[in-house]
Amino acid sequence: MKALQTTPDTASSYASQLDTLYWFLIGVSIFFTVAISACIIFFAIRYRRQSDSERPEATKDGKLLEIVGSVIPFILVMIMFFWGAKLYFDARMPPSDSLEILVTGKQWMWKLQHPNGKREINDLHVPVGVPIKLTMTSEDVIHSFYLPAFRKKMDVVPGKYTQMWFLPEKTGTFRIFCAEYCGTEHSLMIGNLYVLEQHEYEEWLNRRWVDGDTGTQMASADDPVAAGKQIWEVNCAAACHTGRPGAIAPNIVNKFGTMRDLEDGTQILMDDEYVRNSILYPNDDLAKGYPAAMSSFKGVLNPTQINQVIAYLKSQSDVAAE
Repeated sequence: MKALQTTPDTASSYASQLDTLYWFLIGVSIFFTVAISACIIFFAIRYRRQSDSERPEATKDGKLLEIVGSVIPFILVMIMFFWGAKLYFDARMPPSDSLEILVTGKQWMWKLQHPNGKREINDLHVPVGVPIKLTMTSEDVIHSFYLPAFRKKMDVVPGKYTQMWFLPEKTGTFRIFCAEYCGTEHSLMIGNLYVLEQHEYEEWLNRRWVDGDTGTQMASADDPVAAGKQIWEVNCAAACHTGRPGAIAPNIVNKFGTMRDLEDGTQILMDDEYVRNSILYPNDDLAKGYPAAMSSFKGVLNPTQINQVIAYLKSQSDVAAE
């Protein structure tokens, strides 16, 4: 007979830690519910009025009881707060060596792209023991990428890029769900996460595959860096963002990962989010010395193309660093 399963499978240490906090909260809630209910019943019986002439004695000062009744709940609440805060920040801060995978939600499917350009639909293959960072956006409505076995969930919003990371610690097949109602076929927006051994993942990654968008057979050499370079050159960026005298836009080649001075006197890190926002909403963060913003590429470049441009800029910074 199969044992009763109260929680989904656990495939990461974070899932175990979150479950421990969950059961701690449940245990504290049950304890105080039972204790308070028992006290109410006991005192209602023990100190019930025996006759109409009976009058209770004056209540004595109970400072010790008040202190204990305040300090113990305060300590428990602080434990819950800091425990939960630690797990929250752990869930929001991916390691620097994470493997980045691009995710695009669309009614009603998940489109995923690996660093070498290989794409999947509703399936995701990852290596065990390697932190995975998902950079996600939507082409239409709000979705929510949910991995029950890893206790991770993040909204996927049109016009915005969100991130989520997880560390698979055991091989196997786990489910992917959309946890935000997104239309009539929301319940069919599901997929599988395949956690493979490192050598199995590399073998899978280097196989030829059929592109889900074009239906053509692709090879791993068709990576997003080359596509990003072409987009960069075609859309005037190579001529505008050179840093040469008279250039109408700031130099951003070989600058990925550095701090940039803005017109309002503040600084901002040139990362994925900054580049995406600059492409879609160029008036938000104007570079110092360049008060005239470029035209928005919203509706011109799709999420995949924007990710390819970022991949190209990252590759140029890597070359410069070497």
